[in-house]
Amino acid sequence: MTTTNHNTTHTNSSHLDSMIELLSALVARPSRAEADSPVPVLQAISGWLREHAIPHEWLRDEAGAAIGVCGEIQGGRPGPTYLLDAPADTAPFGDPQAWRHPPDQATIEDGWMFGRGSADSKAGIAVFCHVVADLLPQAPQLAGKLCFVFDADEHTGRFTGIRHYMDMRSSEPVAGVMIGYPGNDRLVIGARGFVRARLIVHGIGAHSGASGTRGVNAIERARVLLDRMAAAPLTSADARFPLPPKLTVTAIRGGGSFALVPDRCELELDLRLTPSFEDAAARMHLQALVARFDADGAAPATAIEWLPGWPAYQLDPATPMVQALAAAASEAFGRSVPSGVVGPSSIANYLSTLGVPATAGLGVTYRNLHAPDECVLLESLHPTFLAYRNALLRLLE
Repeated sequence: MTTTNHNTTHTNSSHLDSMIELLSALVARPSRAEADSPVPVLQAISGWLREHAIPHEWLRDEAGAAIGVCGEIQGGRPGPTYLLDAPADTAPFGDPQAWRHPPDQATIEDGWMFGRGSADSKAGIAVFCHVVADLLPQAPQLAGKLCFVFDADEHTGRFTGIRHYMDMRSSEPVAGVMIGYPGNDRLVIGARGFVRARLIVHGIGAHSGASGTRGVNAIERARVLLDRMAAAPLTSADARFPLPPKLTVTAIRGGGSFALVPDRCELELDLRLTPSFEDAAARMHLQALVARFDADGAAPATAIEWLPGWPAYQLDPATPMVQALAAAASEAFGRSVPSGVVGPSSIANYLSTLGVPATAGLGVTYRNLHAPDECVLLESLHPTFLAYRNALLRLLE
């Protein structure tokens, strides 16, 4: 078998200019989850694909609402199916006054493009569109199939777009998914999972000024419970999965009147899972803490409402997709790109429940993800393109 140096092609400035132009169009169409309709940004994607004669269709839910754009390239010979995925919706703006440049405009300054979604993950869409366009003429020489989906409703955590897409493809095995999340310091092949809980800590109401019946303050009880949570050790990290589990209090609500001792305080908890601290272990840990806390009988028992989450996942570094993408990334960026495990969960955690391996981050250089002045280094678009294009050529040759 001969080896081709794919880095020698498509290195001209017009190719980079095309990715920048598409990225600018996407950033200029706000697609904040639960705030904006995804239709304008999906129209921009569909229009670009149509101009480049790339077959695709709109992805719609049961009610007919647009939740993505998808398509595929069929190779000339049998082989595996790989999927490129990048979310089309974004995080909210936050306070627009905190931005140096408008969050809904693609502003370029010193080689960086500013705007919400520029990094997460509209740059991934721009790169993947160009990868598909580049591979389309080579389809007769490919062994297998390359699919792509640019899905909405990712940033809500519901993953409506990708879930609907995977349901549609349930009869066809997918060898691997490459998700266009940003960052190129490492190739993400694993992540912590999560489970979430809402606790109702009870007290006994009374008048705040009473000298007799003083009640039991639910907020004070919640403070004691939080102290015990902070003091209770969790499982340590191990060599196989380097990150430990984590418990974070994300919300606290209680009281509402100066004259009343509060009889209810609500806590919201995020528990990050690892292979050694899975969903069942997290539930037992919290339930045991709450049971010991309620043993004093000072107030009605604390109620726990469990919210669904995703398990932790980690790919074998010997997986063909991981090896191909790691090697291509090192070539494209001119340095080693090691694989690693990250803390936040993502679409890859969901895909792992389907038995589908997924990488969850190799992309452009970025700053300020989900924060004011989110931006991407434009010169990193091209090596990102090369990494994915060349990895797919290896996998589908």
